[in-house]
Amino acid sequence: MSVQLPNKLPTIGTSIFTRMTQLAQQTEALNLSQGFPDFDSPPQLLEALKGYTSQGFQQYALMQGLPALREQVALTIQQRYGWLPDTATEVAITPGATAAIFCVIQALVQAGDEVIVFDPCYDSYDPATRLAGGMCIHVPLQSDFSIDWQRFKAAISDKTRLVIINFPHNPSGAVITLQDLKTLYDIIEPYNILVLSDEVYEYLVFDGLMHASVLGLPELAARSFMIGSFGKTFHVTGWKTGYVVAAPELMQAFLKVHQYVNFCGVTPIQHALADFMQQHPEHINQLASFYQAKRDLFCQLLQPSAFKLLPSRGTYFQLLDYSAIRNDLDDVQMSQWLVHEHGIASIPISVFYEKPVEGQRLIRLCFAKTEATLQQAAQRLCQIA
Repeated sequence: MSVQLPNKLPTIGTSIFTRMTQLAQQTEALNLSQGFPDFDSPPQLLEALKGYTSQGFQQYALMQGLPALREQVALTIQQRYGWLPDTATEVAITPGATAAIFCVIQALVQAGDEVIVFDPCYDSYDPATRLAGGMCIHVPLQSDFSIDWQRFKAAISDKTRLVIINFPHNPSGAVITLQDLKTLYDIIEPYNILVLSDEVYEYLVFDGLMHASVLGLPELAARSFMIGSFGKTFHVTGWKTGYVVAAPELMQAFLKVHQYVNFCGVTPIQHALADFMQQHPEHINQLASFYQAKRDLFCQLLQPSAFKLLPSRGTYFQLLDYSAIRNDLDDVQMSQWLVHEHGIASIPISVFYEKPVEGQRLIRLCFAKTEATLQQAAQRLCQIA
């Protein structure tokens, strides 16, 4: 007798990020699809990790995270947003931001609850909501990837439990303003609705703009979970280490789930990050200019191409409109054509939508790469007529 397996996610397959990375490896294409740097993290951070892995720091960390690393997170938040979280009750370290997002959703969402997300959105939100028994209500962003507040307000029902926002925005690079966050609070204030704010690119904001965080608005912070990422900040995405900041009551709900999903993060990694953050605060302060220089170089190199570049105000992603090149191909087909014919791996934007925008011809490229990689990629893209 064959075993019949339940299928809790019948419409979900292998993620586009995995597929495109595998395709890039198979074809030896330049991988500008998945969002990871192709350069090393700071050498002092690597040396710190080497030291801790060889000095007996091999056992479980505290479930909520290393106190020294929580303290560094809190001090950075105080410096940027003028508020010092209580490290004992309002900060937790997690094995990656995606795991933190999953635990927040599992802690809050019950069968029949609705979660509002804004399309295009990160692909983990919807599956995590379904596994909790809830349902995502997908509200499309406007053409400039800003929130249509009237459309958001109309999507709220008596079943709405959570709204997920992600700014700086993956995949578009759009940013949010403090006025936007005030509008969000004003709309949800009469309801029993919480906020999950995915801010993993919080330090990657360009052109003199400042990141607007839910932590910068006290009344919104009181009903929000803010998610951050050390991987994005310190060029160590493979270390899978993130953090959560939330009010004490919310944090208690989060930790109840977290303790049975991962329990704790990797011990020597937490020690190394804490040391590096304390000794090298300039890294975070210089991060925006570091990545803006890469964005500016990449965009300059692509100026002679037939692609149209959409503004990227944050993250390390750049959207390209290819409608002047192959308007006969949808973005999935275009991504496949690019990798096979021109050796460039990209991400189609339609996969971030519940219902793709008709006629939209956009692909996403990651510019968290060395100058040599960006030059080589731009040369190939500029040769496409």
